[in-house]
Amino acid sequence: MTDAAQASTPSRRALIGWGGAGLALGAAAAGGAVAMTRTGDDITPTAADAGAAVEFHGAHQAGIATPVQDRLHFAAFDVTTDDRAEFVRMLKDWTAAARRMTAGKAVGEGAYGGLAEAPPDDTGEALGLKPSRLTLTIGFGPSLFEKFDLADRRPEALVDLPQFAGDNLDKNRSGGDLCVQACADDPQVAVHAIRNLARIGFGKVVIKWSQLGFGKTSSTTPDAQTPRNLMGFKDGTRNIAGTETDRLEKFVWADGKDADWMAGGSYLVARRIRMHIETWDRTSLQEQEDIFGRDKGEGAPVGKAKERDKPFLPAMKPDAHVRLAHPDSNGGATILRRGYSFTDGTDGLGRLDAGLFFLAYQKDVREGFIRIQRHLSTDALNEYIQHVGSAVFAVPPGVRDKDDWWGSTLFSEEA
Repeated sequence: MTDAAQASTPSRRALIGWGGAGLALGAAAAGGAVAMTRTGDDITPTAADAGAAVEFHGAHQAGIATPVQDRLHFAAFDVTTDDRAEFVRMLKDWTAAARRMTAGKAVGEGAYGGLAEAPPDDTGEALGLKPSRLTLTIGFGPSLFEKFDLADRRPEALVDLPQFAGDNLDKNRSGGDLCVQACADDPQVAVHAIRNLARIGFGKVVIKWSQLGFGKTSSTTPDAQTPRNLMGFKDGTRNIAGTETDRLEKFVWADGKDADWMAGGSYLVARRIRMHIETWDRTSLQEQEDIFGRDKGEGAPVGKAKERDKPFLPAMKPDAHVRLAHPDSNGGATILRRGYSFTDGTDGLGRLDAGLFFLAYQKDVREGFIRIQRHLSTDALNEYIQHVGSAVFAVPPGVRDKDDWWGSTLFSEEA
């Protein structure tokens, strides 16, 4: 729930046609192709209705600076094989499947029409659905580097997160050897993607924990309406945008100095943050606004009229969330956020198990999330939230072309 830097630079491309690269939105769709226009770095409503596809290949993985989709299925996996070659084969198979699914195509030979005596290559629940801007983003956890003789290739920036004040972490919702983040505008498309990767990985990996998310709580598009979190406040007003190439280079993309294979990648922190919704709902409006440092209606900082007005931090209470999380209070520390709301039933005591699934990308976890989170130890918001799940991952650079695959820069011997 940090207040990162806001974008102001317009997109370098106002129109893209067939295909594209990097963060560009491709035009492939099941059964045809659709040309798309962009406003800032967002797609038009027409393109969204068309179920547009996001280009899979590029210098960086899609799903980081890409315009944020509406739905999430995030899964952390543990590796169960000790055969390095078998694991690399799975990464290649995953890449091939991801390449097809993000284009709106079925995995392999599809869900039907093959041998009746064998399981189909695709589970079939996305048949007839459009790509829905599906992106698939892979990351490698610290524990992976304890396997396959990878200890000397673990980046210095991939640190184990320290214990923070107020943490109550569930080990069954934390960690993982690797992760896949599936984002899409259709929840069935996102779930289909994770399901099929888990199926392909059977015998090599197993899902350790997963999280469904709805209602994006941050935007990477400067002109888009700022989403609201489950507390009813606009969240991520000053987030880094996908068009802000200078800030992306400064704060998000790894330069490869501590691990050459990470050049063009990023580091992801995932935190499951439980909100004490019932307590919050009994809190006065004035106190809610004081806690955040913004008004609830417009989202303007204290003493300002508009949401995007520059905050005057001394006007806020010393323990206001925006004041403590702002880059000016953290030596300039800035992260790119892609969080989602979640509601997972109740806790057995009549309270909603709901909150924020926080996802943040940065160049260095030590200079990004850790610095900010430590400063939030006195945050007034802590009375109403608790971090109950945690993981950190090294997200490698993008898949360059049809012959490249996820993790090729790390597993250089096989590459």
